Amino acid sequence: MMTVRKLTAAAVLAALAAAPSIAAAQAQPLPPQRPGAVAPADKDDNPAATAPSRGPAATLERLFERLAAAKSPEEAKGIANLIQRRWARSGSATADLLMTRAQTAMKEKRLELAIELLDRVISLDPDWAEGWNQRANALFLAGDPIRSIIDIGETLKREPRHYGAMMGLGTILRQQGDDKRAMVAYRRALEIYPQLEAVKSAVDALKTEVDGRDA
Repeated sequence: MMTVRKLTAAAVLAALAAAPSIAAAQAQPLPPQRPGAVAPADKDDNPAATAPSRGPAATLERLFERLAAAKSPEEAKGIANLIQRRWARSGSATADLLMTRAQTAMKEKRLELAIELLDRVISLDPDWAEGWNQRANALFLAGDPIRSIIDIGETLKREPRHYGAMMGLGTILRQQGDDKRAMVAYRRALEIYPQLEAVKSAVDALKTEVDGRDA
């Protein structure tokens, strides 16, 4: 079982390593549109918000640039909230409703129901990164870290900048005693979101042991 977990985590980390860095991404042509529609309240940040699409990649690119350059945790959190609002909309009213019900079920610790609802979300909209990410969360809470890691991988295929998924991967690996791979996941999250305090704390806690071991 441990071997399967390590192989799965290694595959996800390999995908992370293959994903472009912030600097490289900014130097390349804009990628295809990312999952997550722009919320109506965000029209000032995205003049094209009324278009019947999931929100133009240019808007997310600009927000990620601002996130990487934020000077304080408070500034970064405000930007991250805008990013997460875009991630949180599928463009399908049915999928959005199922997601809301799944999140309520998770809060109520009705994890089997949450996973069932998220299965339906993913069937309806398999390209929606947040559907996979939320099912990864539910599976982790249900005590299934291997399937959670697999869903994290699916999340990152669709949104390689999903710092929440990277943080989740690091948390699972750290709990399993794989500190070196956890550090890789955490540090990649900080490349995207340098002011993410929970991850900064995790890196500080692991730094001496992991870097000392590698030295």
